[in-house]
Amino acid sequence: MILAAGRGERMRPLTDHTPKPLLQVAGKPLIVWHLERLAAAGFTEVIINHAHLGMQIEQALGNGSQWGLSIVYSPEQQALETAGGIANALQLLGGDPFLVVNADIYTDIDFAALRGVLADGHLAHLVLIDNPPQHPQGDFAFAGGQIGLHGEPMLTFSGVAVYAPQLFAAVLPGSPARLAPLLREAIAQGKVGARRHRGVWHDVGTPQRLEQLNRHLMTG
Repeated sequence: MILAAGRGERMRPLTDHTPKPLLQVAGKPLIVWHLERLAAAGFTEVIINHAHLGMQIEQALGNGSQWGLSIVYSPEQQALETAGGIANALQLLGGDPFLVVNADIYTDIDFAALRGVLADGHLAHLVLIDNPPQHPQGDFAFAGGQIGLHGEPMLTFSGVAVYAPQLFAAVLPGSPARLAPLLREAIAQGKVGARRHRGVWHDVGTPQRLEQLNRHLMTG
């Protein structure tokens, strides 16, 4: 599942008329970079949620056949936040663990390596990255291959993870819900795994960061 329902307030005025996932970097929309990498990693079915200007996303991507994918959309009348958007799409995702990727990042995380990664009894497996300048405090502790709520070093959640549907069992479909409380509870219960990614990762959260990434890719 690709999370594409955010309004992109910090990206205004770019997102006033274009949904954030369709903003271009190095000649193609942000979300297309994900679709290409998912297809290369062997994924065939993709769910995309959307809200703000969502029909533009459907018109631009269609059914996904040009990437060898089958895309199904999960429209939201109002953005339901991360956990709410995922819970709203569970009927499309099925009963097995699934990969989730934020639409507004650019990364070389190996999606293929995340297939089958969820340990028995775990509810999530997160990909963590070194703290970027805009988020120096991090999100979760990670030491000895174990994720925790407190300790050192603190790392940042990349927006890429594998989840079990059971993580969202308490979220009412169609209602807004944040992901962080669910993850913190599951981490406290010892039901979350994690890995550290040291490669390319960019949070394309502002017009300035979008332009920086575009220059970086265009100049090799």
